[in-house]
Amino acid sequence: MSARNFARLAQFVYETAGIKLPDAKKTMVEGRLRGRLQATGADTLDAYCERLFSGKHAKVETRLLINAVTTNKTDFFREPAHFDFLVRTALPALAATGVRAVRAWSAACSTGPEPYTLAMVLDDHVRRHIGSDFSILATDIDTDVLATARAGIYPAEMLRPVPPALHRAYVSLPRDPLRGEVRIVPRLRSAIGFARLNLMDDAYPVGAPMHLIFCRNVLIYFDKPAQRSVVARLLECLAPEGYLFLGHSESVHGMDLPLVPVGSTVFQRRLP
Repeated sequence: MSARNFARLAQFVYETAGIKLPDAKKTMVEGRLRGRLQATGADTLDAYCERLFSGKHAKVETRLLINAVTTNKTDFFREPAHFDFLVRTALPALAATGVRAVRAWSAACSTGPEPYTLAMVLDDHVRRHIGSDFSILATDIDTDVLATARAGIYPAEMLRPVPPALHRAYVSLPRDPLRGEVRIVPRLRSAIGFARLNLMDDAYPVGAPMHLIFCRNVLIYFDKPAQRSVVARLLECLAPEGYLFLGHSESVHGMDLPLVPVGSTVFQRRLP
C-alpha cells in the first residue's frame, strides 16, 4: 500500500471510528486487509483503497474495514479488582439507594467475555438477594465479534479465570470433550442484548440510564479530544451515582467532568 493511500485510510478510520493508525501500524493494517482483496475483487491493496474511496459499496465495505482493523483483546474476569469492587461496593451502594433492577452496559464488548463475566456476577448477586434483577447491554463496532459473542462458544482454556462455582453454574461442557469448547448457558446468554454501536457517534441510543458502564481498554486507541468526547457521551447515559469502569491505564484526569474516583479506574457520577 502506498504511503498516500495509507494516510488516506488512516484518516478515514480515524474519522469513522476514532482509532489512530500511526505509520508504525502500516504493516499490521496491510496484513489484516489482504483478506478483503479477494472479497472485493481488488488485485492490490492500492486498488482496494481506490475502490473504497470511490464510493462504490462504501457503506458495506466501511463496516468490514473497521472489523478488520479493530483490536479485540479480551478475557473473562479481566482486571478482576473491578468485579470485586462491583460485588463489595457498587452493588450494595446501589441497593441502598433503592435500585432493584441494575442496568449495565459493556460498551466495547468484543467477543463477549466482559458482558458474560458481568452477567455471571450479577446473576449470582440476584440469586443471593431476592427481589433484585439486572439487564445487560453489550455493544461493539465490530459485527464479526458481536456474532461470536451472541453464540457464546469459547475454547475451554479461555474460561479458566472463571471461579469454579460460577463455572459450574454458567458454563455448559460439550458432549464431545475432544472439541475443547464450552458454551455459556442459555439463561445467561438471554440476559444480554447485543448490538452494534460506534462510540464516535454523536449520541448513544441505549435507552434508560445505566447504573454500570464498562468501557475498558478502548480510550487508549483514541486521541485526547476523542477520549473526552466519548466519556462525556457515556456520562449522558450514566445514572446519577452510577459507576464508570475504565481500563487500568485509562483516566478522566483533566476532563473536567462530574466524575469522582472511587476505586482503581472506577469513577462515580456525582451531581453538580
